[in-house]
Amino acid sequence: MNHPASGLAGRRVRATAASVLALALGATLAPASAYAQTSPTSPSVAQPATLTLRDALSLAAQADPARPGLAARQRAAEAGVRQADVRPNPTLGLMVENLPTLGGGDILNRTETTLTYEQRLERGGDRPARTALARAEGDLVVAEAQVALLDRLEQVQRAWAEALAAEAAVEIARERLDLAEAFSTEVLRRVGAARDPLFAGARAEAELAQAQIDFDQAEITARLTRANLSLFWGGRSDFTLGSSLFEDTSASRLEAGPVAPVDLAVFNARRLIADAQVRVEEARAVADPTVQVGVRHIWDNEVALVFGGSIPLQRYDRNQGAIDRARAEGVAAQADSRAFAAEREREILRLQVQLAARASEVRRISEETIPQAERAVRLVRDGFARGGFTYNDVMSAQTALLQARARRVSVLQEFHNDRARLERLTGAHADLVGLEIQP
Repeated sequence: MNHPASGLAGRRVRATAASVLALALGATLAPASAYAQTSPTSPSVAQPATLTLRDALSLAAQADPARPGLAARQRAAEAGVRQADVRPNPTLGLMVENLPTLGGGDILNRTETTLTYEQRLERGGDRPARTALARAEGDLVVAEAQVALLDRLEQVQRAWAEALAAEAAVEIARERLDLAEAFSTEVLRRVGAARDPLFAGARAEAELAQAQIDFDQAEITARLTRANLSLFWGGRSDFTLGSSLFEDTSASRLEAGPVAPVDLAVFNARRLIADAQVRVEEARAVADPTVQVGVRHIWDNEVALVFGGSIPLQRYDRNQGAIDRARAEGVAAQADSRAFAAEREREILRLQVQLAARASEVRRISEETIPQAERAVRLVRDGFARGGFTYNDVMSAQTALLQARARRVSVLQEFHNDRARLERLTGAHADLVGLEIQP
Protein backbone atom coordinates (compact mmCIF):
# COMPACT_ATOMS: atom_id res chain seq x y z
CA MET A 1 0.00 0.00 0.00
CA ASN A 2 1.10 3.58 -0.55
CA HIS A 3 2.24 5.60 2.41
CA PRO A 4 1.11 9.22 2.48
CA ALA A 5 3.74 11.89 2.42
CA SER A 6 3.25 15.01 4.46
CA GLY A 7 3.30 18.64 3.35
CA LEU A 8 3.08 20.20 -0.10
CA ALA A 9 5.76 17.91 -1.51
CA GLY A 10 3.84 14.87 -0.33
CA ARG A 11 0.64 16.04 -1.99
CA ARG A 12 2.44 16.62 -5.30
CA VAL A 13 4.08 13.22 -5.08
CA ARG A 14 0.73 11.48 -4.50
CA ALA A 15 -0.88 13.27 -7.45
CA THR A 16 2.00 12.43 -9.78
CA ALA A 17 2.07 8.82 -8.58
CA ALA A 18 -1.64 8.40 -9.24
CA SER A 19 -1.23 9.60 -12.84
CA VAL A 20 1.80 7.40 -13.49
CA LEU A 21 0.14 4.35 -11.96
CA ALA A 22 -2.91 4.85 -14.18
CA LEU A 23 -0.68 4.97 -17.26
CA ALA A 24 1.20 1.90 -16.12
CA LEU A 25 -1.99 -0.06 -15.63
CA GLY A 26 -3.11 0.85 -19.13
CA ALA A 27 0.24 -0.21 -20.53
CA THR A 28 0.09 -3.58 -18.79
CA LEU A 29 -3.47 -4.44 -19.77
CA ALA A 30 -3.45 -3.36 -23.43
CA PRO A 31 -0.70 -5.68 -24.73
CA ALA A 32 -2.35 -8.78 -23.26
CA SER A 33 -5.67 -8.11 -24.98
CA ALA A 34 -3.91 -7.25 -28.23
CA TYR A 35 -1.96 -10.49 -28.05
CA ALA A 36 -5.14 -12.47 -27.51
CA GLN A 37 -6.67 -10.93 -30.63
CA THR A 38 -3.66 -11.49 -32.85
CA SER A 39 -2.96 -15.08 -31.77
CA PRO A 40 -6.10 -17.07 -32.52
CA THR A 41 -4.10 -20.26 -32.93
CA SER A 42 -2.76 -20.15 -29.37
CA PRO A 43 -4.35 -22.84 -27.17
CA SER A 44 -6.53 -21.81 -24.26
CA VAL A 45 -4.61 -22.37 -21.02
CA ALA A 46 -5.62 -21.94 -17.40
CA GLN A 47 -3.46 -19.54 -15.41
CA PRO A 48 -3.00 -20.20 -11.68
CA ALA A 49 -3.35 -17.41 -9.12
CA THR A 50 0.13 -18.06 -7.68
CA LEU A 51 2.59 -18.56 -10.50
CA THR A 52 5.55 -20.88 -9.98
CA LEU A 53 8.43 -21.21 -12.39
CA ARG A 54 7.07 -24.51 -13.68
CA ASP A 55 3.68 -22.90 -14.27
CA ALA A 56 5.21 -20.07 -16.28
CA LEU A 57 7.31 -22.44 -18.39
CA SER A 58 4.38 -24.75 -19.10
CA LEU A 59 2.11 -21.87 -20.11
CA ALA A 60 4.77 -20.40 -22.40
CA ALA A 61 5.51 -23.78 -23.99
CA GLN A 62 1.84 -24.43 -24.74
CA ALA A 63 1.35 -20.94 -26.20
CA ASP A 64 4.51 -20.96 -28.31
CA PRO A 65 3.62 -19.02 -31.49
CA ALA A 66 6.16 -21.05 -33.49
CA ARG A 67 4.23 -24.30 -33.07
CA PRO A 68 2.06 -23.90 -36.20
CA GLY A 69 5.20 -23.14 -38.20
CA LEU A 70 6.87 -26.29 -36.90
CA ALA A 71 3.83 -28.36 -37.82
CA ALA A 72 3.98 -26.96 -41.35
CA ARG A 73 7.69 -27.75 -41.59
CA GLN A 74 7.04 -31.29 -40.43
CA ARG A 75 4.43 -31.73 -43.14
CA ALA A 76 6.93 -30.34 -45.64
CA ALA A 77 9.55 -32.85 -44.46
CA GLU A 78 7.07 -35.73 -44.81
CA ALA A 79 6.20 -34.54 -48.31
CA GLY A 80 9.92 -34.46 -49.10
CA VAL A 81 10.27 -38.08 -48.01
CA ARG A 82 7.36 -39.12 -50.22
CA GLN A 83 8.81 -37.22 -53.16
CA ALA A 84 12.28 -38.73 -52.68
CA ASP A 85 10.83 -42.24 -52.82
CA VAL A 86 9.29 -41.94 -56.30
CA ARG A 87 10.84 -43.35 -59.48
CA PRO A 88 11.82 -41.23 -62.47
CA ASN A 89 9.01 -40.52 -64.91
CA PRO A 90 9.01 -42.34 -68.24
CA THR A 91 9.31 -40.45 -71.52
CA LEU A 92 6.95 -40.82 -74.48
CA GLY A 93 8.48 -39.84 -77.81
CA LEU A 94 7.30 -39.44 -81.40
CA MET A 95 9.59 -39.20 -84.44
CA VAL A 96 8.57 -38.70 -88.08
CA GLU A 97 11.12 -39.42 -90.86
CA ASN A 98 11.35 -39.15 -94.68
CA LEU A 99 9.16 -36.13 -94.98
CA PRO A 100 8.84 -35.21 -98.71
CA THR A 101 9.98 -31.89 -99.97
CA LEU A 102 7.54 -29.29 -101.22
CA GLY A 103 5.63 -30.82 -104.12
CA GLY A 104 7.46 -34.14 -103.67
CA GLY A 105 4.50 -36.51 -103.56
CA ASP A 106 2.18 -38.24 -101.19
CA ILE A 107 3.07 -37.67 -97.50
CA LEU A 108 1.16 -40.68 -96.16
CA ASN A 109 2.85 -43.20 -98.45
CA ARG A 110 6.46 -42.11 -97.86
CA THR A 111 6.82 -41.09 -94.19
CA GLU A 112 7.98 -43.33 -91.37
CA THR A 113 6.60 -42.71 -87.87
CA THR A 114 8.11 -44.08 -84.65
CA LEU A 115 6.39 -43.99 -81.24
CA THR A 116 8.76 -44.75 -78.34
CA TYR A 117 8.50 -45.30 -74.59
CA GLU A 118 11.65 -44.63 -72.56
CA GLN A 119 12.40 -45.40 -68.89
CA ARG A 120 15.52 -44.54 -66.91
CA LEU A 121 16.56 -47.37 -64.59
CA GLU A 122 18.19 -46.18 -61.35
CA ARG A 123 21.11 -48.23 -60.13
CA GLY A 124 23.27 -47.81 -57.03
CA GLY A 125 20.42 -47.26 -54.56
CA ASP A 126 19.34 -43.76 -55.61
CA ARG A 127 15.85 -43.97 -54.09
CA PRO A 128 16.86 -45.32 -50.63
CA ALA A 129 19.64 -42.72 -50.48
CA ARG A 130 17.31 -39.87 -51.39
CA THR A 131 14.73 -41.06 -48.86
CA ALA A 132 17.28 -41.31 -46.05
CA LEU A 133 18.47 -37.78 -46.85
CA ALA A 134 14.92 -36.42 -46.73
CA ARG A 135 14.28 -38.12 -43.38
CA ALA A 136 17.49 -36.70 -41.93
CA GLU A 137 16.50 -33.22 -43.07
CA GLY A 138 13.14 -33.67 -41.32
CA ASP A 139 14.92 -34.70 -38.11
CA LEU A 140 17.00 -31.53 -38.30
CA VAL A 141 13.84 -29.42 -38.57
CA VAL A 142 12.42 -30.97 -35.40
CA ALA A 143 15.71 -30.69 -33.48
CA GLU A 144 16.14 -27.02 -34.38
CA ALA A 145 12.55 -26.32 -33.33
CA GLN A 146 13.16 -27.97 -29.96
CA VAL A 147 16.30 -25.88 -29.46
CA ALA A 148 14.35 -22.72 -30.28
CA LEU A 149 11.71 -23.66 -27.70
CA LEU A 150 14.38 -24.25 -25.05
CA ASP A 151 15.78 -20.79 -25.85
CA ARG A 152 12.30 -19.35 -25.42
CA LEU A 153 11.92 -21.09 -22.05
CA GLU A 154 15.19 -19.53 -20.92
CA GLN A 155 13.78 -16.10 -21.75
CA VAL A 156 10.65 -16.94 -19.75
CA GLN A 157 12.76 -18.03 -16.79
CA ARG A 158 14.74 -14.79 -16.90
CA ALA A 159 11.52 -12.76 -17.08
CA TRP A 160 10.20 -14.71 -14.09
CA ALA A 161 13.37 -13.89 -12.12
CA GLU A 162 13.07 -10.24 -13.13
CA ALA A 163 9.48 -10.13 -11.84
CA LEU A 164 10.55 -11.69 -8.54
CA ALA A 165 13.38 -9.17 -8.18
CA ALA A 166 10.99 -6.31 -8.92
CA GLU A 167 8.66 -7.46 -6.15
CA ALA A 168 11.60 -7.70 -3.75
CA ALA A 169 12.59 -4.16 -4.75
CA VAL A 170 9.07 -3.01 -3.80
CA GLU A 171 9.63 -4.34 -0.28
CA ILE A 172 12.92 -2.46 -0.01
CA ALA A 173 11.25 0.72 -1.23
CA ARG A 174 8.44 0.20 1.29
CA GLU A 175 10.99 -0.20 4.09
CA ARG A 176 12.76 2.98 3.01
CA LEU A 177 9.42 4.80 3.00
CA ASP A 178 8.60 3.52 6.50
CA LEU A 179 11.98 4.65 7.78
CA ALA A 180 11.67 8.05 6.12
CA GLU A 181 8.16 8.55 7.49
CA ALA A 182 9.11 7.62 11.05
CA PHE A 183 12.24 9.74 10.90
CA SER A 184 10.33 12.70 9.46
CA THR A 185 7.87 12.52 12.35
CA GLU A 186 10.72 12.55 14.84
CA VAL A 187 12.48 15.45 13.12
CA LEU A 188 9.31 17.54 12.95
CA ARG A 189 8.76 16.90 16.65
CA ARG A 190 12.25 18.11 17.42
CA VAL A 191 11.82 21.16 15.19
CA GLY A 192 8.57 21.96 16.95
CA ALA A 193 10.40 21.75 20.28
CA ALA A 194 13.12 24.08 18.92
CA ARG A 195 15.72 21.35 19.32
CA ASP A 196 16.55 21.29 15.57
CA PRO A 197 16.60 24.11 12.99
CA LEU A 198 13.83 24.50 10.41
CA PHE A 199 15.97 23.27 7.52
CA ALA A 200 16.21 19.86 9.24
CA GLY A 201 12.45 19.47 8.88
CA ALA A 202 12.64 20.51 5.22
CA ARG A 203 15.35 17.92 4.54
CA ALA A 204 13.35 15.21 6.26
CA GLU A 205 10.26 16.08 4.24
CA ALA A 206 12.28 16.05 0.99
CA GLU A 207 13.66 12.64 1.88
CA LEU A 208 10.13 11.41 2.58
CA ALA A 209 8.91 12.74 -0.77
CA GLN A 210 11.75 11.01 -2.62
CA ALA A 211 11.06 7.76 -0.75
CA GLN A 212 7.42 7.96 -1.83
CA ILE A 213 8.47 8.50 -5.46
CA ASP A 214 10.85 5.53 -5.35
CA PHE A 215 8.14 3.35 -3.82
CA ASP A 216 5.64 4.28 -6.52
CA GLN A 217 8.22 3.65 -9.25
CA ALA A 218 9.05 0.26 -7.74
CA GLU A 219 5.36 -0.70 -7.82
CA ILE A 220 5.11 0.38 -11.46
CA THR A 221 8.19 -1.67 -12.35
CA ALA A 222 6.74 -4.72 -10.59
CA ARG A 223 3.50 -4.41 -12.57
CA LEU A 224 5.38 -4.03 -15.84
CA THR A 225 7.60 -7.05 -15.21
CA ARG A 226 4.57 -9.22 -14.44
CA ALA A 227 2.90 -7.97 -17.62
CA ASN A 228 6.04 -8.73 -19.62
CA LEU A 229 6.09 -12.26 -18.20
CA SER A 230 2.41 -12.86 -18.95
CA LEU A 231 2.89 -11.81 -22.59
CA PHE A 232 4.75 -15.07 -23.20
CA TRP A 233 1.37 -16.83 -23.11
CA GLY A 234 -0.97 -13.91 -23.67
CA GLY A 235 -2.55 -14.17 -20.22
CA ARG A 236 -3.42 -11.79 -17.43
CA SER A 237 -0.85 -10.16 -15.16
CA ASP A 238 -2.91 -10.37 -11.96
CA PHE A 239 -1.04 -13.41 -10.63
CA THR A 240 1.19 -13.40 -7.56
CA LEU A 241 4.76 -14.63 -7.14
CA GLY A 242 5.87 -16.23 -3.91
CA SER A 243 8.79 -14.43 -2.27
CA SER A 244 10.07 -17.76 -0.95
CA LEU A 245 10.81 -18.79 -4.55
CA PHE A 246 13.14 -15.82 -4.91
CA GLU A 247 14.93 -16.68 -1.66
CA ASP A 248 15.46 -20.32 -2.67
CA THR A 249 19.12 -20.96 -3.57
CA SER A 250 18.98 -24.75 -3.21
CA ALA A 251 19.80 -25.13 -6.91
CA SER A 252 23.42 -24.32 -6.06
CA ARG A 253 23.67 -27.62 -4.16
CA LEU A 254 22.44 -29.76 -7.05
CA GLU A 255 24.84 -31.45 -9.37
CA ALA A 256 24.48 -30.13 -12.90
CA GLY A 257 23.63 -32.59 -15.64
CA PRO A 258 25.42 -33.10 -18.95
CA VAL A 259 24.98 -31.04 -22.09
CA ALA A 260 21.36 -30.99 -23.25
CA PRO A 261 20.73 -33.89 -25.66
CA VAL A 262 18.45 -31.59 -27.67
CA ASP A 263 21.41 -29.38 -28.61
CA LEU A 264 23.54 -32.37 -29.55
CA ALA A 265 20.65 -33.74 -31.62
CA VAL A 266 21.05 -30.80 -34.00
CA PHE A 267 24.67 -31.71 -34.71
CA ASN A 268 23.80 -35.39 -34.94
CA ALA A 269 21.10 -34.58 -37.51
CA ARG A 270 23.61 -32.55 -39.52
CA ARG A 271 26.05 -35.46 -39.42
CA LEU A 272 23.33 -37.85 -40.60
CA ILE A 273 22.46 -35.45 -43.40
CA ALA A 274 26.11 -35.40 -44.48
CA ASP A 275 26.27 -39.24 -44.39
CA ALA A 276 23.05 -39.50 -46.39
CA GLN A 277 24.39 -36.96 -48.86
CA VAL A 278 27.49 -39.14 -49.33
CA ARG A 279 25.26 -42.10 -50.23
CA VAL A 280 23.24 -39.92 -52.62
CA GLU A 281 26.38 -38.74 -54.39
CA GLU A 282 27.79 -42.28 -54.55
CA ALA A 283 24.52 -43.45 -56.08
CA ARG A 284 24.69 -40.66 -58.61
CA ALA A 285 28.18 -41.83 -59.56
CA VAL A 286 26.67 -45.10 -60.84
CA ALA A 287 25.51 -44.64 -64.42
CA ASP A 288 21.77 -45.12 -64.93
CA PRO A 289 20.82 -46.80 -68.23
CA THR A 290 17.78 -45.76 -70.23
CA VAL A 291 15.70 -48.47 -71.94
CA GLN A 292 13.61 -47.65 -74.99
CA VAL A 293 10.88 -49.64 -76.72
CA GLY A 294 8.67 -48.46 -79.56
CA VAL A 295 6.61 -49.11 -82.62
CA ARG A 296 7.55 -47.93 -86.14
CA HIS A 297 5.04 -47.43 -88.90
CA ILE A 298 6.63 -47.82 -92.37
CA TRP A 299 5.30 -47.41 -95.93
CA ASP A 300 2.53 -49.66 -97.10
CA ASN A 301 1.17 -49.86 -93.52
CA GLU A 302 3.96 -52.10 -92.29
CA VAL A 303 4.63 -52.03 -88.52
CA ALA A 304 7.92 -52.92 -86.79
CA LEU A 305 8.95 -53.21 -83.17
CA VAL A 306 11.84 -50.98 -82.07
CA PHE A 307 14.04 -51.65 -79.06
CA GLY A 308 17.08 -49.74 -77.82
CA GLY A 309 18.84 -48.25 -74.88
CA SER A 310 21.59 -45.91 -73.74
CA ILE A 311 23.96 -45.45 -70.81
CA PRO A 312 26.22 -42.47 -69.98
CA LEU A 313 29.93 -43.00 -70.47
CA GLN A 314 31.70 -41.92 -67.29
CA ARG A 315 34.73 -40.70 -69.12
CA TYR A 316 35.02 -37.29 -67.47
CA ASP A 317 32.46 -36.92 -64.69
CA ARG A 318 32.52 -39.62 -62.01
CA ASN A 319 30.94 -37.32 -59.36
CA GLN A 320 34.01 -37.77 -57.17
CA GLY A 321 34.17 -34.11 -56.19
CA ALA A 322 30.62 -34.17 -54.86
CA ILE A 323 31.36 -37.35 -52.90
CA ASP A 324 34.50 -35.86 -51.34
CA ARG A 325 32.62 -32.69 -50.46
CA ALA A 326 29.84 -34.60 -48.69
CA ARG A 327 32.38 -36.68 -46.75
CA ALA A 328 34.24 -33.54 -45.67
CA GLU A 329 31.00 -31.98 -44.48
CA GLY A 330 30.33 -35.08 -42.38
CA VAL A 331 33.78 -34.82 -40.77
CA ALA A 332 33.17 -31.12 -40.12
CA ALA A 333 29.81 -31.89 -38.48
CA GLN A 334 31.47 -34.37 -36.13
CA ALA A 335 34.19 -31.86 -35.24
CA ASP A 336 31.60 -29.13 -34.64
CA SER A 337 29.67 -31.46 -32.33
CA ARG A 338 32.75 -32.26 -30.25
CA ALA A 339 33.76 -28.59 -30.03
CA PHE A 340 30.24 -27.56 -29.09
CA ALA A 341 29.99 -30.19 -26.36
CA ALA A 342 33.37 -29.20 -24.90
CA GLU A 343 32.43 -25.51 -24.82
CA ARG A 344 29.08 -26.23 -23.19
CA GLU A 345 30.72 -28.46 -20.57
CA ARG A 346 33.11 -25.64 -19.62
CA GLU A 347 30.23 -23.17 -19.35
CA ILE A 348 28.19 -25.61 -17.24
CA LEU A 349 31.11 -26.02 -14.84
CA ARG A 350 31.61 -22.24 -14.62
CA LEU A 351 27.94 -21.61 -13.93
CA GLN A 352 27.78 -24.28 -11.25
CA VAL A 353 30.71 -22.69 -9.41
CA GLN A 354 29.18 -19.26 -9.88
CA LEU A 355 25.85 -20.40 -8.45
CA ALA A 356 27.59 -21.64 -5.32
CA ALA A 357 29.47 -18.34 -4.97
CA ARG A 358 26.31 -16.25 -5.34
CA ALA A 359 24.39 -18.44 -2.88
CA SER A 360 27.22 -18.00 -0.37
CA GLU A 361 27.17 -14.22 -0.84
CA VAL A 362 23.40 -14.11 -0.30
CA ARG A 363 23.72 -16.15 2.87
CA ARG A 364 26.49 -13.97 4.30
CA ILE A 365 24.62 -10.76 3.51
CA SER A 366 21.53 -12.17 5.22
CA GLU A 367 23.36 -13.50 8.28
CA GLU A 368 26.14 -10.96 8.73
CA THR A 369 25.68 -7.65 6.91
CA ILE A 370 21.94 -6.98 7.26
CA PRO A 371 21.65 -7.80 11.02
CA GLN A 372 24.58 -5.48 11.79
CA ALA A 373 23.12 -2.75 9.60
CA GLU A 374 19.73 -3.07 11.31
CA ARG A 375 21.39 -2.84 14.70
CA ALA A 376 23.29 0.26 13.62
CA VAL A 377 20.03 1.92 12.48
CA ARG A 378 18.37 1.22 15.83
CA LEU A 379 21.33 2.55 17.80
CA VAL A 380 21.72 5.71 15.71
CA ARG A 381 18.00 6.51 15.80
CA ASP A 382 17.89 6.01 19.57
CA GLY A 383 20.90 8.23 19.94
CA PHE A 384 19.37 10.83 17.62
CA ALA A 385 16.22 10.89 19.73
CA ARG A 386 18.41 11.64 22.78
CA GLY A 387 20.39 14.28 20.84
CA GLY A 388 23.57 12.24 20.53
CA PHE A 389 23.70 11.87 16.71
CA THR A 390 23.12 14.14 13.76
CA TYR A 391 20.67 13.90 10.86
CA ASN A 392 23.51 12.79 8.57
CA ASP A 393 24.39 9.94 10.93
CA VAL A 394 20.85 8.60 10.78
CA MET A 395 20.67 8.89 7.00
CA SER A 396 24.05 7.16 6.58
CA ALA A 397 22.96 4.23 8.75
CA GLN A 398 19.63 3.86 6.93
CA THR A 399 21.35 4.11 3.52
CA ALA A 400 23.82 1.36 4.49
CA LEU A 401 20.95 -0.93 5.48
CA LEU A 402 19.01 -0.30 2.30
CA GLN A 403 22.11 -0.78 0.16
CA ALA A 404 22.76 -4.14 1.82
CA ARG A 405 19.19 -5.25 1.09
CA ALA A 406 19.43 -3.99 -2.50
CA ARG A 407 22.73 -5.82 -2.98
CA ARG A 408 21.10 -9.00 -1.72
CA VAL A 409 18.24 -8.64 -4.22
CA SER A 410 20.73 -7.96 -7.03
CA VAL A 411 22.77 -11.07 -6.20
CA LEU A 412 19.61 -13.17 -6.00
CA GLN A 413 18.52 -11.99 -9.43
CA GLU A 414 21.96 -12.81 -10.84
CA PHE A 415 21.69 -16.22 -9.18
CA HIS A 416 18.36 -16.95 -10.87
CA ASN A 417 19.66 -15.68 -14.23
CA ASP A 418 22.67 -18.00 -13.94
CA ARG A 419 20.33 -20.80 -12.95
CA ALA A 420 18.20 -20.12 -16.04
CA ARG A 421 21.27 -20.33 -18.24
CA LEU A 422 22.51 -23.51 -16.53
CA GLU A 423 19.14 -25.22 -16.88
CA ARG A 424 19.06 -24.19 -20.53
CA LEU A 425 22.49 -25.71 -21.18
CA THR A 426 21.59 -28.97 -19.43
CA GLY A 427 18.06 -29.18 -20.86
CA ALA A 428 16.42 -29.30 -17.43
CA HIS A 429 13.07 -28.41 -18.99
CA ALA A 430 13.44 -30.59 -22.08
CA ASP A 431 10.29 -32.51 -21.14
CA LEU A 432 8.26 -29.43 -22.09
CA VAL A 433 9.53 -29.40 -25.68
CA GLY A 434 7.85 -32.73 -26.33
CA LEU A 435 4.37 -31.25 -26.23
CA GLU A 436 2.14 -32.47 -29.03
CA ILE A 437 2.21 -30.02 -31.89
CA GLN A 438 -1.14 -29.26 -33.43
CA PRO A 439 -1.20 -28.28 -37.14
